[in-house]
Amino acid sequence: MGTQEQNQNQMFYPHVSVDCVLMGAVDDKLSVLLVERQVAGSEEKHYKLPGSLIYENEDPDQAAQRVLFEATGLKRLALKQFRCFGSPERTKNKEDVQWLENAAKLKINRILTIAYLALCKMKKAELKEKGDTLIWAPVDELPHLPFDHREIIDAAVSEIRSWIDAEPRIVFDYLPAKFTAYQLRRTFEVIYNKPMDVRNFHKRMNAMQYVVLTDEMEKGVSHRAARYYRFDKVKYNKIHSKFNKI
Repeated sequence: MGTQEQNQNQMFYPHVSVDCVLMGAVDDKLSVLLVERQVAGSEEKHYKLPGSLIYENEDPDQAAQRVLFEATGLKRLALKQFRCFGSPERTKNKEDVQWLENAAKLKINRILTIAYLALCKMKKAELKEKGDTLIWAPVDELPHLPFDHREIIDAAVSEIRSWIDAEPRIVFDYLPAKFTAYQLRRTFEVIYNKPMDVRNFHKRMNAMQYVVLTDEMEKGVSHRAARYYRFDKVKYNKIHSKFNKI
C-alpha cells in the first residue's frame, strides 16, 4: 500500500457517513443487501447495511460508489441519494458506537449518514465471489441491525414505491426485455408487498399503452404458454414521462 493510499485511509471525517440500500426481488420477496460485520466476542453473525465514514478527499457520491464496490464488486450502479439520517438517537447504543470506533480507530460522538438507494436486477447481484459476507434479507424479515439501519431500510422501501408511483418506467428497467403479464404483476406485488387482483391488474395493464403485446409465446413451460409483452420506451416518453413535460 502506497503512502498516498495510507494517508487517504487515515483521513476519515468522523461525523459523516454513507449507507447504501441495494434492493432486489430475491426468492419472490423484496429484499435488501446486507454485509456481515465482525463483533468481537460474538459467535453469531451480525449484519448491517454497506456503509462507511467518508474520506477527507472524497464527496458523498464517490464514497457511496466506493462502499458498494468494496462490498459487492459492482461498479457504476445507479445509486440515488434519498435522505440524510441525523437523529441524536443514532448513537444511543454504546455497543454500536464501540464497534464503529474499533473499526475506524477514531473517537465517534454524534454521526450523520447520507443514505443512497438503488433497485438492482438479480443478474447483476448474484455476488457469488463474496461468499458468506453478504446476504439478501427480506425487508419484512430483517435480522437485528445496528444504529438506525432498520429505519433507513423502511424509509428506502417507501422511497422506492414513491419513485414508481411517479415514474412507472422504473419497473420496466427491472424486468427482462420480454415479460409476461404474470411477471409484471408479481413485480408490482413484490415491490408493494400486497396481492393484486388478476382481472383488475389486466385492466390496468391494458390501459398502459406503452406495454405492447408481442407475437412471441413462452416455450418449454409446464403450464399454458403465456404471450410476451415488451415495454415501448418511445410511447412511454410521449405519454407519461414527466421529464418530457418540463
